[in-house]
Amino acid sequence: MPDEAKLKQHKYLSWLGKYLHEPNLWHLNRKSVARAFFVGLFCAFLPIPLQMLVAAVIATVVRSNLPISVSLVWLTNPFTMPPIFYFNYLVGHFLIGDSGSSIHFEMSMEFLESSLSHIWWPLLLGSVLSGLFFGVVGFFTIHGLWTWNVNHNWKKRNLRNK
Repeated sequence: MPDEAKLKQHKYLSWLGKYLHEPNLWHLNRKSVARAFFVGLFCAFLPIPLQMLVAAVIATVVRSNLPISVSLVWLTNPFTMPPIFYFNYLVGHFLIGDSGSSIHFEMSMEFLESSLSHIWWPLLLGSVLSGLFFGVVGFFTIHGLWTWNVNHNWKKRNLRNK
């Protein structure tokens, strides 16, 4: 985990100003971790470069745990990106309901260059909606598990003390 003091004083991050001094960016608590899962998972599904930077900026604005938000972006890595973005495209294509020409998908730069004008809208729509869906699922899952764990530990402690 990066050193909090060094990041706060980094010259390229100075434009974030007071936002970097928010305690929720660095501490582990139910709300900041749940928000971090939403931010990280949402940004992981976006088909854009610099996903980590986008996740860091959103994390500072919504006061989620910064290291977790940025780390979750690596859900999409060079191995998982093709199937995830293809899934996003299929979701967008289904929602748009375009029954026109079917695009034969292949993993090559030539394919992307020649068909980007046809696939960008379904890909973007599917990516945003998938990111929102999985972000919300991650948020409520972490929130629920954290709450359950705290309640479970309190019950165990009360049983021990009787």
